[in-house]
Amino acid sequence: MARVFVTRKLPGSALDRLAAADHGVELWPGDLPPEPTELRERLADAEGLLCLLTDRVDAELLDAAPRLRAIANLAVGTDNIDLAECERRGIRVGNTPGVLTEATADLAFALILAGARRLLEAADAVRGGEWHTWEPRGWLGQDVHGATLGIIGPGKIGRAVAKRAEGFEMTVIQAGRGTPLRALLTESDFVSLHCPLTDATRGLIGAPEFELMKPTAILVNTARGEIIDQEALRVALVDGTIGGAAIDVTDPEPLPAGHPLLAAPNLTVLPHIGSASVAAREAMAELAVENLLAALAGEPMPNPVR
Repeated sequence: MARVFVTRKLPGSALDRLAAADHGVELWPGDLPPEPTELRERLADAEGLLCLLTDRVDAELLDAAPRLRAIANLAVGTDNIDLAECERRGIRVGNTPGVLTEATADLAFALILAGARRLLEAADAVRGGEWHTWEPRGWLGQDVHGATLGIIGPGKIGRAVAKRAEGFEMTVIQAGRGTPLRALLTESDFVSLHCPLTDATRGLIGAPEFELMKPTAILVNTARGEIIDQEALRVALVDGTIGGAAIDVTDPEPLPAGHPLLAAPNLTVLPHIGSASVAAREAMAELAVENLLAALAGEPMPNPVR
């Protein structure tokens, strides 16, 4: 029997499988993630960790967990985990790819539509009593049908978004597949980010990139907040350098109350809900548990990161 620590309550019944396998499961009871000091204490004698992207797994944490041999990350991305340090220590790491592709692509396209048609702004106007009559110039947005969509990061989710764009008869161009980034930014009516967060993509979209975009262009981000220079985004929105932005991820998460970005015009911000469908989140939990069960049994993880 191995001791496993889980950093948050999960949807579905996946965690019951860990207990049924005679592993000792300790579940963090809070709705917020454990603080780093608390996490270090809870991992002192743990052999398995099921964590979320909100949990930073670095050398300091691993030093406090000498028995740890398996980490299951409830996410596709692993930028919250020091993979090199895990490899050096022989700790297996797994993630949850594939099962959240369609849910995240759905949300990305919802953000395209919301940004283009100013949906949240219009809905707020109704609730705020600002809708007085049918207005020929009120809440005018942009057409999605027939527009050009630029996808940065043509992986599974990027390809799924491109497939949805076909139904709107959009022209789809993808960076890294024959289209240089500069040309993509110049030509696109919508730019959707789907690349992983790496040293190469951190701050990928900043002031120079916004200057290349059309003044009507809308930026969509369902990847990681750090891919965008947020201050440059704020300035671009305030100055009208671009037409708008619709983002599901920020840096940090959540943005503190009063953060300057939240005051920018033509901006939609969601609380990182790309994979937040019942089916996707339950499937993610199942994959994470499968990764842990396999590793703790000395078998290969079904979804290893390395």
